[in-house]
Amino acid sequence: MDVVTQARIAPGGRRDIGVVNWTMISAGAKAARVPGPPHLFTTMARHKSLFRAWLFFAGRMMPRGKLPRRDTELVILRTAWRNGCDYELDHHRRLGKRAGLTDAEIEQATSPDLYGWNGRDLALLSACDELHATRNLDDATWAAMRAHLSERDAIEFLLLAGHYAMLATFINTLRIDLDH
Repeated sequence: MDVVTQARIAPGGRRDIGVVNWTMISAGAKAARVPGPPHLFTTMARHKSLFRAWLFFAGRMMPRGKLPRRDTELVILRTAWRNGCDYELDHHRRLGKRAGLTDAEIEQATSPDLYGWNGRDLALLSACDELHATRNLDDATWAAMRAHLSERDAIEFLLLAGHYAMLATFINTLRIDLDH
């Protein structure tokens, strides 16, 4: 028998999160073609000022980061999968397709096997795996990644992977429901 869980902190409504946050979230949901205000945002926005600061930070990496969108989506998918975060997987499978990932690549990025990946993709996915396992990169993994990323891009990659690991912790711990 599956145990039914419910959100530990319910998504907030307009009154709970404020008109400014509600307006920003609603506009973002419409632009992203998400059905209704995303539960992640309306839950986090219960802490109004922290939500706005987080939104600014998160937006600098996705969607306005310097890494190619395909790379960003690979990193997010792998990190979400490694952290067991169905909420992010649900969103980023769609976003990954828009960024040019094929269905097969999305499925392979969210499975244990890295067979068939090479070059830049393999370096990024392997680094995600090692970050998840050790919260660090050994010299060989770092060198493989740096063969494909500038110093600036390497910094962004680390912040992106760490950020999505943090989000997975937030989402999974609060039991935030999928948005459909």
